[in-house]
Amino acid sequence: MILPQLLWRFAKHRDDPVFYAMQATDAIRWLQSSGVKLGPGVKALDLGCGHGVFGGELRKLGCEVVFADETNYLLPQHRDAPFLSVNLDRDALDGLGRYDLVICSNVMEHLAEPRQFLKRADGMLTPGGRLYLSWTNWLSPWGGHEFSPLHYLGPRLGPAIFDRLAKKRFHHPGKNLFITHIGRTLGWIREDARLEVEAMAPRYYTEFGLLMRLPGLREFLAWNCALLLRRR
Repeated sequence: MILPQLLWRFAKHRDDPVFYAMQATDAIRWLQSSGVKLGPGVKALDLGCGHGVFGGELRKLGCEVVFADETNYLLPQHRDAPFLSVNLDRDALDGLGRYDLVICSNVMEHLAEPRQFLKRADGMLTPGGRLYLSWTNWLSPWGGHEFSPLHYLGPRLGPAIFDRLAKKRFHHPGKNLFITHIGRTLGWIREDARLEVEAMAPRYYTEFGLLMRLPGLREFLAWNCALLLRRR
């Protein structure tokens, strides 16, 4: 369980590159334990890459990594890698190419149209390719991001109270933070049938994957939902 280490790191250093590298290496461990082969010959896309920390960890394993985001914020050590500019709500995804593994880490809660993204995601995958999808679901303890736990008061009242406390807020519900639910997302995947779920777990304590099979409760008990999806 990596959650205690993440909380300690965040309290001491906030969300620095080491904080995200800890998340990435733990997620890679889970992917490998779920049967995903990583290393030379594997073509991967770090989609919504931010500073490129997750993709950077894949590069260390020998994967051929392409980074993609709306703006290039890659750390200097990743600037030699290919970068593609894309807005996941507006742009077509077929121009990004096809990959054995697509990483979409902590992105979906920031998409205005997550269902449309899932409908198009198979087009980025080679036959049998995998999509690693993780996001902070709204009802989790961190669902409101920096204004948590006030998000439990609702997407309007919670942020309004936070603002009255004179705190600086980066995330704004309905603009760059959207309400997401695990059950609803799984329903979209089942309805579309282009992708199938191979594995799912609470991202920061994957040892308790059974929690993801508890409808309702999983929305509160999972700080972050991790899904491993395979193209049918």
